[in-house]
Amino acid sequence: MKTILNVLLLLAITSLNAQNLVQGSVTDANTNQPLQLVNIYISDLEKGTSSDDHGHFKIENLPAGNYTMLFSMIGYEKQSIKISIPNSTEITVKLKPTAIEMEGIIISTPFHKLQRDNVMMVEQETIENLKASGAVTLSDGITNIAGVESVTTGMSIGKPVIRGLSSNRVLVYTQGVRLENQQYGAEHGLGISDAGIESVEVIKGPASLLYGSDALGGVLYLNPERFATNNTSSGDINGNYYSNTQGYNSNLGFKSSGEHFKFLFRGSMAEHADYDTPDYRVTNTRFREQDFKAGLGYQINTFKTEFRYNVNQSKLGIPEEIGEQNTNRTPLLPFQDLTNHVFSSKSTLFFNNSKLDISLGYIYNDRKEFEDHHHHEDEEHHDDDDDHDDDDDDEHEEDHDDDHDDHDEEHEDHDEELQEAALHMKLKTANYDIKYHLPHLGKFETIVGVQGMNQVNTNYGEEELIPDAITNDFGVLATSHIHFEKADVQLGIRFDHRNINVSDGLNRDFNSFNGAAGVKTNISQNITARINLATGFRAPNLSELLSDGNHNGANRYEIGNPNLNNEQSFQADLALEFKNEHFEVFANGFYNMVNDYIFISPTGDVIDSQPVFTYLQEDANLYGGEFGLHLHPHPLDWLHFESSFEMVTGKQNNDDYLPLIPANNLNNTIRVEFEKSWFKKGYAFIKLQSTFAQNNVSPYEVATGAYNLLSAGFGGRFSLFQKELSFTIAGTNLANQEYINHLSRLRADNIFNMGRNINVGLTYRL
Repeated sequence: MKTILNVLLLLAITSLNAQNLVQGSVTDANTNQPLQLVNIYISDLEKGTSSDDHGHFKIENLPAGNYTMLFSMIGYEKQSIKISIPNSTEITVKLKPTAIEMEGIIISTPFHKLQRDNVMMVEQETIENLKASGAVTLSDGITNIAGVESVTTGMSIGKPVIRGLSSNRVLVYTQGVRLENQQYGAEHGLGISDAGIESVEVIKGPASLLYGSDALGGVLYLNPERFATNNTSSGDINGNYYSNTQGYNSNLGFKSSGEHFKFLFRGSMAEHADYDTPDYRVTNTRFREQDFKAGLGYQINTFKTEFRYNVNQSKLGIPEEIGEQNTNRTPLLPFQDLTNHVFSSKSTLFFNNSKLDISLGYIYNDRKEFEDHHHHEDEEHHDDDDDHDDDDDDEHEEDHDDDHDDHDEEHEDHDEELQEAALHMKLKTANYDIKYHLPHLGKFETIVGVQGMNQVNTNYGEEELIPDAITNDFGVLATSHIHFEKADVQLGIRFDHRNINVSDGLNRDFNSFNGAAGVKTNISQNITARINLATGFRAPNLSELLSDGNHNGANRYEIGNPNLNNEQSFQADLALEFKNEHFEVFANGFYNMVNDYIFISPTGDVIDSQPVFTYLQEDANLYGGEFGLHLHPHPLDWLHFESSFEMVTGKQNNDDYLPLIPANNLNNTIRVEFEKSWFKKGYAFIKLQSTFAQNNVSPYEVATGAYNLLSAGFGGRFSLFQKELSFTIAGTNLANQEYINHLSRLRADNIFNMGRNINVGLTYRL
């Protein structure tokens, strides 16, 4: 080991002394004229620059190695080229004019590339675009991505659904580390704000090769906002108003980077009243959220590191029935009081033609749930209970600091101070992800790595739904990307071990081997095909194994099954894409076989006036896909027509349908884009979302009917006091349609989803 460390140190010192650079020029492919202000970026090094008036550029202090350099400019097709440092020192690039929107850099897969170069199919969307469509929350916004839906409890609580799979079958990554916040609960949301998040990536289907357990259904990867480019600073202030909830969210951020050090921070807050339907407001869908994100980075030519921190505090009402009708924002009983702390660090050591990535994370999730029958009648009783829960003082301070507009809200907060959390859990998760990128060997790019997690769940409340327990994960993986002349191939294999050790003596181990193979090839100049085969697994969670108590958020008494096995899946995925100057069309199809699928089922018994449910297993199959087209006829490059259709069917082997399978959707959008000397990036759109009836329901579900939702919006950017001001105005459900989404947890009570909403957003660059 000492010898290996000495060799690595020698390589690092050798690279440190090398002052490599890459330079060149960028021109228009049709006119050969130099292009100014082209963005040039090396994603692995997080270094970039812009071309000057003559199309020239230069990036200095680069470590030796093989990298992908990206060139992008509005109105031109983004281009990626391979460079080898120190050999590639003079580069000439010609960009092709195009009306197609620019692609983003894919971060969630190990070989960072543009999507068109990627073997795996990854959907990507910016938060800016999701908010421009009228999304109120992050979980609301991701439903605009094909194949992605959200199980919701009102507007504040939502969890992602990818091709019919959700909860612990979908893994969420933020700041480069897995987000852990008691995902087992249907009424447990993401616990993270969209402020300070730049884009969302979605891997559809088993991603256990890259991420281990809980990625059986896919991955939702949240990319934090980038640091400022070297020797620049920027800031902005943003505000949004929502007519339906009479709510708002606002955030303020600033970032600055020198030659080596860089930092950023962003704070945000949001408040919403109960959402309105055409007939009534849905009582206790109100919520409050405060969020703060910060980052600190350091970089030299052979080493880069960054540390990020996010704290999110929210109070979320849990709706039960239609009751009082007002626009107060303080949650009523029952409600959740959640605090999430996410600490993460990501470091890279660059050697000659290889590199080592080290990502570390720590997530501290503090979850409290308050209910009516745990209200204490007098303050003396509350004082006696202070020693039982040290966190009550913190909650009292938070409530004391809140501003209230009327006597009713003051009374509600006073009641909060006099109560103790019925359910109080703290989940502490430490994880690591270490990957070594081997030197390129001919056509092979290879990565080997280890990943692991230590997780501790502890109860503090008077009720206990799941026991105190410790979970330990360990996984080892190897994956290669092979470049052939007419095809790209990706292969990988992985082994995982999970141990769950419960305080009452239960100790279980879960093991799984998984693999993946994929190929991407250009059938012709305009047609690209991708075929991916992958296995995935999921170990049962604590709730499924050992729950024993009232789950009031779900209105049932849950009993776990300690004999559950791993879920194991195999998915085949085929993606075809045609693209030319005027027209794009894609078709994605999948078939996912899941052995030992875990589901909850009623026993027919009743405990504490609640129906009893337990967990069972049965083999299941899910199949479906997405189809879409994008028409942008030349010379009408400003006009875009987009249409997409998505469907999924989920059935057990006994022919019963799986629960929480989204209804089929058809989306049609007409979008125009325009730009003037004084008005930049102008756009307007109109969208019709047609959701079909969902009659393929599990034995204990309620069917839902079809509906159509009309949306529209416009926006752009212009200069105000020599700074840029951007605005968005978007309306959703403009016809004020009464409807119930099949993934709404309120559908059993026949409670409608949100009615008409107008969103106005402003962002001012400081």
